[in-house]
Amino acid sequence: MANVFDVAAYILEKQGAITAMKLQKLVYYSQAWSLVWDEKPIFPEDIEAWANGPVVRGLFNAHRGQYTVSTIDNGSSDNLSQIEKETVDAVLKYYGDKPSQWLSDLTHMEDPWKNARAGMSDNSRGSKAIQHSDIADYYSSLLPDSK
Repeated sequence: MANVFDVAAYILEKQGAITAMKLQKLVYYSQAWSLVWDEKPIFPEDIEAWANGPVVRGLFNAHRGQYTVSTIDNGSSDNLSQIEKETVDAVLKYYGDKPSQWLSDLTHMEDPWKNARAGMSDNSRGSKAIQHSDIADYYSSLLPDSK
């Protein structure tokens, strides 16, 4: 299985330099749609429900202090299967041209992030993991036409 750094590396290869926030959201949506379309996670790391939306802590630590990210040192797109690349490509086709804040705002309107942050104010710190079952249930209910 690929890891979050491999997915991030592939996203950056396809998108070029993007904000750290946008990278986190695109990684999140790659995981979400992999759970729906491929019926399995694309990476094993937890996604946490932070105040600014879903974040993978290890990826955050790798780009900490950077507003814009252009490379991820410990990831390789070669570790993704063709199906995983197609999933990420579909995510990028839909979400890739959206601004960082738009993506963050979108995640705040969606149940997986809201469920993981139940009982917390919108801007309070939190690190509760967003459950795969919540992600799969929510996004499968959106019924996309196809990849």
